[in-house]
Amino acid sequence: MARAIGMVELTTVSTGFKAADDMSKAADVDILQAEVTCPGKFVVLIAGDLSAVRASVDSVKGRYGDKVIDTFVLGNPHDSIFPAIYGTNQVEKIEALGILECYDVSALIVAADHAAKTAIVDLLELRLAKGMCGKSYMTLTGSVSAVQAAIDRAKAESADRGMFLDSSVIARPSDKLMKHIM
Repeated sequence: MARAIGMVELTTVSTGFKAADDMSKAADVDILQAEVTCPGKFVVLIAGDLSAVRASVDSVKGRYGDKVIDTFVLGNPHDSIFPAIYGTNQVEKIEALGILECYDVSALIVAADHAAKTAIVDLLELRLAKGMCGKSYMTLTGSVSAVQAAIDRAKAESADRGMFLDSSVIARPSDKLMKHIM
């Protein structure tokens, strides 16, 4: 049995609730998150066996296609994804700080997974659309070269989806900045 996560991001709240219900009935998946994000979008994050997650996401794409902003299915997501989503990652030292911003939630999570699997980096946080007019961003740390490689890979992934907005890599960020990030 493969571990997987999937997401559907929808344009309306009422369709979001219906989609979350449909997803839970389409296959044996767990709903990890079903909530409103800015600006009135709805995000459903599920987990389960890869085939169940795929079937669940596909059922919603087929039924609510005109209200679907974006989706993903990730088999074997990087272990740091969930702590970064929930803001619980703890990092001792910040050598370099990478930031990547996307237009939607789904593209950012996929980009973060690719970044974490590209180089030895620690995901710090995935800020998912709340209070950001639907945009999302991630922060990560590691050596300057690792952070640059991870950001480059994440940028390419999100650009392929048409959702890349901006990115930066900051070598040795100041302590004055870091107290607002950690």
